[in-house]
Amino acid sequence: MRSPSQIKAEIEERLKKYLSKDKTGLRRAVLELFVRKSTLTVKDVFEKISEKFKTSYNSIASMVGTIASRLGILHTKKDLDNQLTVYELKERYRDLVLKILDYYPKPEGS
Repeated sequence: MRSPSQIKAEIEERLKKYLSKDKTGLRRAVLELFVRKSTLTVKDVFEKISEKFKTSYNSIASMVGTIASRLGILHTKKDLDNQLTVYELKERYRDLVLKILDYYPKPEGS
């Protein structure tokens, strides 16, 4: 069984790898949005991100799903009112995400 510090180190590496492939700043913008707002639906993310980036709803849904499942920094739950999935940044990873965002500069032109 892995210790909490080992898990955090693994997530840090995943975040670094994820952001290292960010050529447009879209991935960074989605992560920054979760740091600022913490709890969002895919619709919320799409509405905010589409103000700055030309992207599709499906692309954003895929990106949020990847952040939740592969990076493991989002908690998912169903909204009981309308059955939407609500994504929430796990509080224990907030500082780590901020640290990684500071480490990787914004891509040029974003």
